[in-house]
Amino acid sequence: MVEVIDWGLPANTGPVTNAVRAGDQVYTVQIPRDPETGRVQTSGDIREQTRRALANLVLVMRQAGGTLKDVAQITVFLVEASDAEGMNEVYRTFFEPPYPNRATVIVKELLVPGMRIEMVVHAHLDRAT
Repeated sequence: MVEVIDWGLPANTGPVTNAVRAGDQVYTVQIPRDPETGRVQTSGDIREQTRRALANLVLVMRQAGGTLKDVAQITVFLVEASDAEGMNEVYRTFFEPPYPNRATVIVKELLVPGMRIEMVVHAHLDRAT
């Protein structure tokens, strides 16, 4: 059974659930969205947007009963290849080795104009610990 992870984010306007758990697996998409207002952060550089998206991931993982150490795979979508350096700089402050498996994909654009990053995240909650 799939259950929604409610981490306090206001409801989406589209047919989207941005964090679910299926057994010991967590699936989430994170963007630089303010968890209090629900508004997408479209200002600021890649470091600010990455920091917001990863801070949201911390909230989701905590609500799911895990931590960032449970994250197994991340697919990062960036709109500019030059943003990879700034994204990696912030990413290293949230994760430590061994890092999750990761792909970084450069795309033409993301759904919200001004949004520079989107992350698809898969995590495995280790129930033994």
